[in-house]
Amino acid sequence: MRAYAIGDIHGHLDLLQIAHGRIAADRAATGDMAAPVIHIGDLVDRGPASAGVIDFLMQGIATGAPWVVLKGNHDRMFSLWMQTPPARDHRLRAEYSWLHPRIGGADTLTAYGVRAALDRPEAPVHAEALAAVPRAHLDFLAGLPAMHRQGDLLFAHAGIRPGVAIQDQVEDDLTWIRHDFLDDPRDHGVLVVHGHTAVDRATHYGNRVNIDSSAAYGGPVTAVVFEGRDVWVLGDSGREPLLP
Repeated sequence: MRAYAIGDIHGHLDLLQIAHGRIAADRAATGDMAAPVIHIGDLVDRGPASAGVIDFLMQGIATGAPWVVLKGNHDRMFSLWMQTPPARDHRLRAEYSWLHPRIGGADTLTAYGVRAALDRPEAPVHAEALAAVPRAHLDFLAGLPAMHRQGDLLFAHAGIRPGVAIQDQVEDDLTWIRHDFLDDPRDHGVLVVHGHTAVDRATHYGNRVNIDSSAAYGGPVTAVVFEGRDVWVLGDSGREPLLP
């Protein structure tokens, strides 16, 4: 059973297109045009083209591409802030807002033509964003699932709560969990494929595979392919095995 996955994008449309190009090359080599492509979430924030990323994914799905797009914590923060009045994700650290430069919400609004500098009051920024961000984009984000299961693989943006049954996992953990999951060496009954925690390159830890290769900080958007539990990173020269 084959599946492709793409790591955190963070508004880098050019890097997303490169990742899809590598998947297209692997499809051509295998003849498999039906295997799903699971995008691990964090479509937006920090990069320059969040609006373009959402457009690209929506258009691909609309034309019948076998794509799954999961919700990341940044996608959730964007959706919450776009409510009226703007809401704050309760998992975000108290010293930050979604518009804080370290979080990257202002970069997302810039992609929609809205200036969200810290010297501007939030109210007019929010009003301009409501006028500029297409309702279709907000509906798309609101409808994203938080996890996807395929055979022995479980895809979730941040990971899972160890010791909790798959069917009982909650969105807070699937989009935000970190050390309680990252530091747990147990077999989870599935191989968990996730992003959220930036690493230099895709890494296999035995019980989980992290494919967030730091696109938010100058790294690439990684594409991988799974056949059962075996995994390869896709590069310009094809497949490279990713071993525990």
